[in-house]
Amino acid sequence: MRIRFTKMQGAGNDFVVLDETRGQLGLSAAHYRFLADRHFGVGADQILTVRPSPAPGVDFEYVLHNADGGEVEHCGNGARCFVRFVQEQGLTDKAAVRVKVHGGIIELRMN
Repeated sequence: MRIRFTKMQGAGNDFVVLDETRGQLGLSAAHYRFLADRHFGVGADQILTVRPSPAPGVDFEYVLHNADGGEVEHCGNGARCFVRFVQEQGLTDKAAVRVKVHGGIIELRMN
């Protein structure tokens, strides 16, 4: 399976960023573990997945998986990478975006 990804780092944490705005990849916990593996995969602290808006008034959703494949609530360094990714990829031109994460809705700004 080929997966397009972007490798980013925010304040020392490194991330594999996956763009699922055009369709979900359907990855399992084992896939996330493989991607995060520093010997056989890409290598990352966490895998950050960008998804389209799940509801009105929300710009995006992002899902974060740790290297062990488990989903986590939120990460400040991941949020930095998320905002930069969606702006650099032309997915938004907004200065502030509302994002659904595992724990609710947050607003992120490019700084």
